[in-house]
Amino acid sequence: MKSYKFILITVFQLSLFLTACSGGGKKDYLITIKTKFGEMKAILYDATPKHKANFIKLAKEGYYDSLLFHRVINQFMIQTGDPNSKGAAPGVKLGNGGPSYTIPPEFNPNLIHQKGAIAAAREGDNINPKKESSGSQFYIVQGKVYTLDELKATRINYNELYKDFNDYVRKPENKALFDQAVELQKENKIDSLRNLILSKKDAMAKEYDVNFDLPLSDLQIQKYTTVGGVPHLDGNYTVFGQVIDGLDVIDKIAAVKTDANDRPIDDVMLTVTVTEMPRKKITKLYGYHYRQSIIII
Repeated sequence: MKSYKFILITVFQLSLFLTACSGGGKKDYLITIKTKFGEMKAILYDATPKHKANFIKLAKEGYYDSLLFHRVINQFMIQTGDPNSKGAAPGVKLGNGGPSYTIPPEFNPNLIHQKGAIAAAREGDNINPKKESSGSQFYIVQGKVYTLDELKATRINYNELYKDFNDYVRKPENKALFDQAVELQKENKIDSLRNLILSKKDAMAKEYDVNFDLPLSDLQIQKYTTVGGVPHLDGNYTVFGQVIDGLDVIDKIAAVKTDANDRPIDDVMLTVTVTEMPRKKITKLYGYHYRQSIIII
């Protein structure tokens, strides 16, 4: 009798799990970002409720309509959401506009900067140590595909590495290394200086008994070595959505010619619409599968 009861409970729990994975009968918001290069369809995450609610509110109000992708960097990201970009004259530097409020960060280790990720822009750590997000500006990740070794190189605690390097080169026995670093800095050879510091990483790790390498999750390894993205941004900027159709549009926008401020020479305008839709329909149309946590007692 106990065995029969166990089977019934297991089947019931399995049905709950399958319903949760498909989203059940719940509805969600499908985001459509229209540009002259085509449309991107996106979903926003329930795990970042503040960012999701704010974006939907602004989009429904028409806030994003006729704004520009004002900052575009190939193999990195495309950024928009500055209200000052609406009707901005050619060549004007943009990127400082937005509402008067910010949004507390909503970091989640399962939401990473893979290609198509939608993330909130923000001010730098020097004036924004809490890493609070802009009230309106966001970017869409393009990035690139990494080998495993390349990926590991992006997951280094560079703040700690640079700090310890400053101490390391000031030791009398490392004077030649100090002189070399100073010369590279004077010549503004940033990549060469970075490679020099990296070449001493293992020696410093041993001397200071510290691990400069940040951990990599299975998800990061799987995504960044296949679809690609920008791994060094993980944990520093809130990822709150994902493009689920139209990834090629990101590539087209990222490839346009830009000026010294990374603004496209020929404006790339957008409009954003929000459509409430059953999650099952979103899955059917775009192949996006919802995942929810189930507590089985």
